[in-house]
Amino acid sequence: MFARKILLISFWVVSFFTSFHHQREFASGHFIFGQSNSVEFPNLRPAVFNLTEFGGIGDGLTLNTAVFENAIRAISEFGKHGGGQLNVPPGNWLTAPFNLTSHMTLFLAEGAVILGIDDENYWHLMPPLPSYGYGRELPGPRYGSLIHGQNLTDVVITGNNGTINGQGRAWWEKFRQKLLNHTRGPLVQIMWSSDIVISNITLRDSPFWTLHPYDCKNVSISNLTILAPLLDAPNTDGIDPDSCEDMVIENCYISVGDDAIAIKSGWDQFGISYNRPSTNIHVRNLIVRSMVSSGLSIGSEMSGGVSNIIVENLHVWSSRRGVRIKTAPGRGGYIRNIRYKNLTFDQVRIGIEIKTDYNEHPISGYDPLAIPIIEDVLYESVHGVGVQSPVMIHGRAEVPVTNLVFRDMTMGIAYEKQFSFVEGRVIDPAFAALCENLDMYEEQGRSTAG
Repeated sequence: MFARKILLISFWVVSFFTSFHHQREFASGHFIFGQSNSVEFPNLRPAVFNLTEFGGIGDGLTLNTAVFENAIRAISEFGKHGGGQLNVPPGNWLTAPFNLTSHMTLFLAEGAVILGIDDENYWHLMPPLPSYGYGRELPGPRYGSLIHGQNLTDVVITGNNGTINGQGRAWWEKFRQKLLNHTRGPLVQIMWSSDIVISNITLRDSPFWTLHPYDCKNVSISNLTILAPLLDAPNTDGIDPDSCEDMVIENCYISVGDDAIAIKSGWDQFGISYNRPSTNIHVRNLIVRSMVSSGLSIGSEMSGGVSNIIVENLHVWSSRRGVRIKTAPGRGGYIRNIRYKNLTFDQVRIGIEIKTDYNEHPISGYDPLAIPIIEDVLYESVHGVGVQSPVMIHGRAEVPVTNLVFRDMTMGIAYEKQFSFVEGRVIDPAFAALCENLDMYEEQGRSTAG
């Protein structure tokens, strides 16, 4: 009998400490709170919290805004000690917009869905972006993003392919019916921040632009799936780097209702005054689709300048356009030192487009003499099937496209070509001459004009 009691007590002690270990263990001198017994989370910060510890209910009906706010407030206390991690377990976590904090990891488990409430009365208003000077769609304030952060450093949003869902359909319908009084908000927006990592999650059905890094430095975006209906989901761009520096976007699948990627830097006189370029951005290993716009665009809001952009290993399928540069007089700024390499277009209406009359302006007071510069653009190893119009490049007398280089291209480019006010060259061509002011060169750079 005594031996049986000892055995039962020993079993109870082992069970207690095992349970205690799951609920509160030490890591680097700090507590880890509320670890789930059914879902394993990696410990990426000294302090780790579970959303349920703050009363979260993932039934898709209960509003969890205060839960997220309280959890993030707790994480902010660990900022000087390596930061904190907020684990979002499986479930449907309905919330209004909330703000992140520095030195934070937001981790979404497989099966976890953060749902944005689709009632705009819960979405707070923000001033217009300083480089836009306008609410983009409507004058005045704009709606903030579902997940927002500004003036932050060291922020990670990641997971085991959990989802952030903006429930955008109600927004799209109200926009079409002109029932909204302010510009729609992005799904995720990080502003004036540095050292940002966003990876291994799904973003879907944003009210407006999906992921909008604004005036940020040192940003890594990888292994994202970004989805919105291809039609009837207006302005649901996938990723819009805006006045950003030192960024990598890689290994993503994007299928949305507007540009999959759109690199921006401000709008007309407001962007010129703000004067923050998008520069040193590397986009690679993406599969994208856009039946409304482009696989990857630069502009049209590029008044702060766009330079030193590398786009490689990009596959665009069943889309309206492959890659596009768009601007207009009044934008000012520049687009220069752009390199496209290893592009594949599959069933794309227009392969390559440069458009210099994209006349969409915030207010009537823009300066029409603010002329954008487009120069030093290389297209290398571009191949396509089912491309209706391989190349459409339309400069203007006041906005010429200069030092444009094509190298190793097979898209039936001689079949249908449209060029105006373009200066450049073709190196080692496999097709006929493009236009009179594009010189032909062999691989070694020797002119073949005769």
